[in-house]
Amino acid sequence: MKRLKFVSCLLIGLGIPLGVFLFVPPIAQPLWYHDFADQRCLLCIPHSLNVLSNLPFVLVGGWGMLHLLRRGPHGFHESWERASYLVFFSMIALTGVGSAYYHWDPDNDRLLWDRLPLAIAFMAFFSSIIAERIDRRAGLLLLVPLMILGAGSVLYWHWTEVWGRGDLRPYFLVQFYPLVAVPFILVLFPARYTRASDIYGVIVWYAVAKGLEVLDKQIYSQGQVVSGHTLKHLVAAVSAFVVLFMLRYRRPLIAPLSSRISEPGA
Repeated sequence: MKRLKFVSCLLIGLGIPLGVFLFVPPIAQPLWYHDFADQRCLLCIPHSLNVLSNLPFVLVGGWGMLHLLRRGPHGFHESWERASYLVFFSMIALTGVGSAYYHWDPDNDRLLWDRLPLAIAFMAFFSSIIAERIDRRAGLLLLVPLMILGAGSVLYWHWTEVWGRGDLRPYFLVQFYPLVAVPFILVLFPARYTRASDIYGVIVWYAVAKGLEVLDKQIYSQGQVVSGHTLKHLVAAVSAFVVLFMLRYRRPLIAPLSSRISEPGA
């Protein structure tokens, strides 16, 4: 049964990327993307709220790294399981720096430094889910390849833009595929830790953030107080904070159900 569930996840994982690349043409970065609603300059900072709203990423990322380093293996079955979360929080902190750099003077070249750490963070989080739900060893072995995949998707987009035929498809897959795959994994494979439902909160908060990004100008037009993109940064940081909250308070299950596919009877 466990092998069947694993094969089902694998088929879903292969089917979505294959469908995208077969039926969706290359997607270039539209130049209007850089035209954010809130153009105000405050405290001599251009696009100030979009720049300053990245501070929560730095704070949550730094707090997450400190928590993992200070608490040691507490909250994990194996100490090495912290690796993917250390990568995740370090990349969240760098996302705050890269996004602030981008929003200071938005263009495609600066956008590279916003997306690069974020894509790696997505893949590190996905690796942790694989390790905790499907197979510990597979999650660890996939961490570096997934990080390379995430970084590669952004570099591929950037290089194709330089060549005049931009293609965002790999980056979109890296960003959105885990949002689709992780709920399936949570349903099909047993938890090894308490507070497993917090993962749904991570996904919901990030989905809300993406919705706010789409409604950037509409939200700003309601009184010109704050833009949707500024709120997107704050809500996305909440999504990362939910991961930290989960790690702070979860505990290994006393008699965890093994998710090792290779074990006898699986």
